[in-house]
Parts: sequence; structure tokens; C-alpha cells
Amino acid sequence: MRVAISGSTGLLGTALSRHLRSAGHEVVRLVRGEVTASDQRRWDPDAGRISGPGLEDVDAVVNLAGASIGGGRWTRDRKTELRRSRIASTLTIVTSLDPGGRCQRLLNASAIGYYGDTGIEVVDEGTPAGRGFLAGLCADWEAAAGHSAVSTAMLRTGHVLTPSGGFLGAQRPLFATGLGGRIGSGRQFVSWISRTDYLRAVGWLLTADLTGPVNLVSPNPVTNATFTRAYGRFLNRPTLVPMPLPVVSALFTREFVDEALLSSTRCRPARLLSAGFDFRHPKLTPAFDSLRVPVSR
Repeated sequence: MRVAISGSTGLLGTALSRHLRSAGHEVVRLVRGEVTASDQRRWDPDAGRISGPGLEDVDAVVNLAGASIGGGRWTRDRKTELRRSRIASTLTIVTSLDPGGRCQRLLNASAIGYYGDTGIEVVDEGTPAGRGFLAGLCADWEAAAGHSAVSTAMLRTGHVLTPSGGFLGAQRPLFATGLGGRIGSGRQFVSWISRTDYLRAVGWLLTADLTGPVNLVSPNPVTNATFTRAYGRFLNRPTLVPMPLPVVSALFTREFVDEALLSSTRCRPARLLSAGFDFRHPKLTPAFDSLRVPVSR
């Protein structure tokens, strides 16, 4: 397949580009800046434009574009940017798709933040949207993708375990100095997925017939306390000191702490399991161990 990827310079976009090429696919990377490679194509989602030939010469699109949730203090302007970057990029892609054209598949990013704080309740793709900024953001993001005239799946992604960056990378400096620990009570659930299974699932969904929301998480969510202990063992570091939430609140706002760190989401990948997707790392410790070796198909 020939696959266009937006957000291709990000952590997951870079890994996905490499993974799809290793599987024999051709990748077209949509970039905002100057085109510097033959596989790049310029786009300007703020203006709703993709340079010629647009999306006419690809078989599928994976839209991962969006400003980082943890990339800055949650001011009013920052939250506006988080929303704008997702909605504008999604609408640019959706309006560039021809229902009678070559491209007949869209995988659009979303997140399990859609469900909000659900405590110990197990949630799946049939659970309605929760409350809060992140839940509303994800609901609006998916609504924009819902305007697509081609087969579309929304990737409700949990915390992807990566060797650097992302959810783990933000905490690694604390753990490296022996100051890593649980967040709050540690009783909130963390829904995660290994990097390998995330990449395999996205590749698998390119040719699957699933549409609508699909949870990209392991079948085995764990509490934050369990997650913290496993990460500490992986790094061979102690996990005795709880995260200093007042400091994080001062840096990112209390709203960020409540929704991004203390919110509990016990998420089940019901649709992937029903469709027969085989998780390579369904358990947390082997998923951490997989970060020591190169990603395989």
C-alpha cells in the first residue's frame, strides 16, 4: 500500500513510518515545513491545504497530527491550540478525500481520554464520552473525522510504551535520580500498549474492515502503583517517592494533573479482541522488556 502519514515527524509517526516501510509499504510523509526528501509532501492544515497531488495517489491515510498534551502549561491559549491542531488537521484530510478516489481508508488518531475518569469501571468502545476538557477534545476530534466519506477508524490510544519520549520519557528523569514513584494514591488505572503492539495494530487496521472507534490498549490495564513498580524494575531504580503533584500543578495547572495524571481509565480493547487481533505483549513486564530490543513486525 501507499500510505500518507501526518504527524510523521513525531514520536509515533516516525516509528510508524519505519514500521510500515519494513512491512513493504510505501510512505508519504505530510510535513508543515520545507520539503527536504522525496517521500515528503507539504501541507498546511491551518489553511486546509495539501500540496499536489493531495491524497489522490495514496491508498490510505494515518492522521497522527496534534500538539502534545503535555507540551506546555494548560492556559486558555494552550487548550485552544490543542483543540485547533487536532480539528484543523483532521478536517483538512477529510475534505481532501474523494469518495470515488484511490484512497479508501482513514485511520484518525484519538485517545482514551474520550472516556474521562471512570474509576474502577471497565470501559470499551461502547462507553459514552466522559466529562472534562480531554473528553470533550477527543469527542470533537472524532466528530471531525466522522465527516469522512471513506472507511474510517478512530484510534483511541492509551499510553504507548516507548524507550524515550511520551508517557515514560516524561517520568524517566525522576526515576533515573531515584525520585520516581506513584502518582497520587496510585489506585487509578493506567491503560497502556507496547510500542510493538501499537505499530502492529495500526498496520493491521489499514486493511481491516473495522470502522468507528477502536481502543488501542493492552487487554490488561494496571493501577498506577503497579505500573510504577514495573517501570522501576525495568530501570533498576527505587520507586519510593510519590510524584510531587504540587510542583507539577504549578508547572502545568491542577486541571492537567487531575485529567492527565490522576484520571483512572480501565480500558478494554474489545473490538480488536473480537476481530482476532493477536497482542504480542498483553502483559506489562514483557512489554517493558521489549523496549530493550528493536521493534519487530
